[in-house]
Amino acid sequence: MRRMRVATLLPSATEIVCALGARAELVGVSHECDYPVGVEKLPVLTRTRRTLPRASGAIDAAVRDILRDALTVYEVDTAALREAAPELIVTQDLCEVCAVSIDDVRTALRELARADVELLSLSPLRLADVWGDILRVARALGREEQGRSLVQSLEARIEAIRARAATLDTRPRVLTIEWLDPVMIGGTWMPELVELAGGEALVTRPGDHAPTLDLEQLAALDPEIVLIKPCGFSLERTSSELELLRTQLPWSSWSAARAGRVFVADGNAFFNRPGPRLVESLEITAACVHPLEFAALARKHARNVRRVGTDLVLAPAF
Repeated sequence: MRRMRVATLLPSATEIVCALGARAELVGVSHECDYPVGVEKLPVLTRTRRTLPRASGAIDAAVRDILRDALTVYEVDTAALREAAPELIVTQDLCEVCAVSIDDVRTALRELARADVELLSLSPLRLADVWGDILRVARALGREEQGRSLVQSLEARIEAIRARAATLDTRPRVLTIEWLDPVMIGGTWMPELVELAGGEALVTRPGDHAPTLDLEQLAALDPEIVLIKPCGFSLERTSSELELLRTQLPWSSWSAARAGRVFVADGNAFFNRPGPRLVESLEITAACVHPLEFAALARKHARNVRRVGTDLVLAPAF
């Protein structure tokens, strides 16, 4: 098998390439790629146009300002791309605030006069799209067999959880939160994860983009379980903004808060990356929705999720 020179410009693409056994073929990654361990040492081919603040509300405002100026949040490091000299670039055209835009990648390739580079763009909205993207990347790498094997193993793990959840008598109402200021509800594949885990997803349906809800709209909901996993935030970073729960959510009126069924999870490592670890994201969701029935998964992911007390103090989730 001939080894290719591959560049991945978003974390999920890096994870897919590595899961297909092509880690050694990577010659460059994005500035956000951090998994599997070691890929962060590869040449970095993207960067932010401006230094973003740390607080959720300030990040949202800064990103909106950038987009209002008809700019993108990230840009390609053309010099680094020239040096990496990839034959295949895997990027995305799903979200303009998640990674470099595909138009910027095309512009960089034109500047480098590299018409020979294959450009593969991913834009998944549902789980089936993610598995399809894995197969597309595998085909581009000449690893079709590995791609089929990987997808089959991921689907088998999902089916085991779905089948177990289907036997349960209750389907709790679940609200997943993608961002805290303003409050954005999890869309795309998140409603699928909730339904597969034996819950009823509130607000969004599979494939929907994440809507923004105000306090009045949130107060009209009565979730039994809330799963908070802001996009790009680690568990520790989200934990530093827990006071937002008092101001951005109807904290005192939600039954989930009173019952201690509000969970904070690692959105950066899981949930927000449309790659193989969405299966781990389903496992975490199942543990939160039905902790007794999925006790083994609760033990497996104990360090990746925390329970939020009524006093906003974090405790072990299970």
